[in-house]
Amino acid sequence: MTKIAIILGSVRPGRNGEAVARWVLDLARKRGDAEYDLVDLKDMALPLLDESAPPSFGQYANEHTKAWAATVDAYDGFILVTPEYNHSTSGALKNAIDYLYTEWNNKAAGFVGYGSVGGARAIEHLRGIMAEVQVATVRNTVMLSLFTDFKDFSIFTPAALHEEAVDAMLDQVVAWSEALKPLRAPAGV
Repeated sequence: MTKIAIILGSVRPGRNGEAVARWVLDLARKRGDAEYDLVDLKDMALPLLDESAPPSFGQYANEHTKAWAATVDAYDGFILVTPEYNHSTSGALKNAIDYLYTEWNNKAAGFVGYGSVGGARAIEHLRGIMAEVQVATVRNTVMLSLFTDFKDFSIFTPAALHEEAVDAMLDQVVAWSEALKPLRAPAGV
């Protein structure tokens, strides 16, 4: 079965992203079309990129990098849950992406953003970043406003209409993840 990781892209204390990621996970698991897991960057405990060799070499020296590589490698596609900080994604998510290269290649990703403008600018930055690690990003996104989808900017209360947006995005991520599988197959298979 196709495996999709919902990556929680904030490690900040008091983060809003945990409620968002768990909501996406709950909706996704109702579908039955793929296996969905929550991957929390906080649990990965990645320091600022500390590998001396470029990620494209795949020569990881640190155990935290090897663990992160195994985690990413295990999935066919990703949902990146991102806050918007200073018109971009979080440093923690950018750092986690930068650690690896081959493990991301020929997979698909969708985005769930939250912020004052729904995380739109963070999502746009992530599209370019993910393209560089050879991830195909889908068109449909979910954008949650701190003004309308959070009470007091911190208690997650998503509007019902967002459930349709999550489903549409997941439809695309699953389809693209499955379509890209032949590119990830070992030669001669």
